[in-house]
Amino acid sequence: MINETRVIGQFLELVQIDSETKHERLIADYLKNKLSELGLGLVEDGSQAETGHGAGNLIATLAASGSVDAEPFLFSCHMDTVEPGKGIKPVVGEDGWIRSDGTTILGADDKAGLAVLLEVIQVLRERNIPHGKIQFVISAGEESNLRGARALDVKHLDAKFGFALDTNGEVGTICVGAPTLARVEIEIFGKSAHAGVNPEDGISAIQVAGKAIARMNLGRIDDETTANIGKFEGGGPTNVVPDHVKLYGEARSLSQVKVERQLEEMKEAVEAVCREYGAKGNFHSEIMYRGFLISEEETALRIARKAAAALDMSGDTFVSGGGSDANVLNGYGIPTVNLAIGYENIHTTEEKIKADDIVKAAEFALEIVRQSCIV
Repeated sequence: MINETRVIGQFLELVQIDSETKHERLIADYLKNKLSELGLGLVEDGSQAETGHGAGNLIATLAASGSVDAEPFLFSCHMDTVEPGKGIKPVVGEDGWIRSDGTTILGADDKAGLAVLLEVIQVLRERNIPHGKIQFVISAGEESNLRGARALDVKHLDAKFGFALDTNGEVGTICVGAPTLARVEIEIFGKSAHAGVNPEDGISAIQVAGKAIARMNLGRIDDETTANIGKFEGGGPTNVVPDHVKLYGEARSLSQVKVERQLEEMKEAVEAVCREYGAKGNFHSEIMYRGFLISEEETALRIARKAAAALDMSGDTFVSGGGSDANVLNGYGIPTVNLAIGYENIHTTEEKIKADDIVKAAEFALEIVRQSCIV
């Protein structure tokens, strides 16, 4: 029922539209035209003014068809990509894998999801398949800490549950949980001095920062928690004791208690070392989005598992270490699972996806629509 040539061709077309995060206007306009041509009601929310991204979020609505008594639900994916994502040239290999030419990412994250949803809409229309009301939430700025979804104007939503199409893994598997993410910024203020004449009169902000990092428990903390310092800014001429540096990091956990504990321990490490060396430190953390864990009883998971079984897919569940718009949608009170769509090595120039997996993901999403009518 899925038109294999069309959905793969749609994917190849989508990835060639430049849409690095913060520069989503071209892809947003393309999608608006496409969705309008397919007869969906369409709104671009006003989040662009808040986020500063190239477009707002798109909320498209497919009215119920046939005499179906089904709760409204949503599909979710995002329109932006990471860098380097300009001038993508997809290559379909003889082995069935689709890759870029190696100079850019591919953009399967998440244009595979977009291609799947556009195909599902077309099949529903062509085949006159009965379905309830379906909303399609396409965010901008997902790759910028879910910025678009966090600014989503929820007044446009009436979905009771949802399915994101935006995670790695075998098609037919289902992500049911993801962590809370906290962003961390640390500033260390020391005292400058001449590095050769009177270094003892200075306080090296770099040395203090290094000592503080060494005292932090980073990396894999436990099976639910991770932490990382990813960026270090500061310093100057080698003949000057540096008086200021800035660090950027994060902490993640499936447990809210654990992420808060990890943040407190990182803060204590900074404060303790600053006291010892006579430096000053500022520690700032912010919860960017909260984690979620879907229960076995949730409608979204039950439907996804029934759809997987109908297609002889595994229906296995897993918990991810990364965030997605599903985190935010769950935070809005819309229980949402994240469906694996088969891409690999995302956020790198080695990104790839099997053409067959795009087709399978479309079949899975279409079966979810069917199962939503009989749950």
